[in-house]
Amino acid sequence: MEWFNKYLFIGIGIGLVVALVAVIWLSIKKAREQKESKKEIARLKAMLTDRMDLESEGLSKLKAEVVELKQQNENLRISIHTFSQRPGRAELSRLQVYQQAADRLTINSPGFGSAWQSALKESEAEFKKTFLGLQPFIRKIIPLKNNARLIEDATVEEQS
Repeated sequence: MEWFNKYLFIGIGIGLVVALVAVIWLSIKKAREQKESKKEIARLKAMLTDRMDLESEGLSKLKAEVVELKQQNENLRISIHTFSQRPGRAELSRLQVYQQAADRLTINSPGFGSAWQSALKESEAEFKKTFLGLQPFIRKIIPLKNNARLIEDATVEEQS
């Protein structure tokens, strides 16, 4: 029984040594993995911080640009309003409305009666639209073409 106790203690000792080596090896491996994961977390945090800084900087630039564009838009709106209020501008606008109405009237009907009034109202409504949207921009690029010149040419030909 003595030899049994002796071999039992030797077996338990060897098992404890193997278990101790395994525990040390696993703890070293776990510590290494934790160190690597901490490095990875620090790298990801740095990347996230850099990205957030870039995005916040870009967003602040965009906000500043929007504010600047709103201010320019307001200044242009005021300039257009001021320009339309200059002396003689209202008369020119009215003459243009009359010219368009007269052109429509000569094309659409031979007599002047109520057709003149409806053509005048249509022309006024259309002229009011020239201060809004894309139409003013198009009118600046493409000159306004009216039918007055065509009517003059037709009357000259009839008289000769």
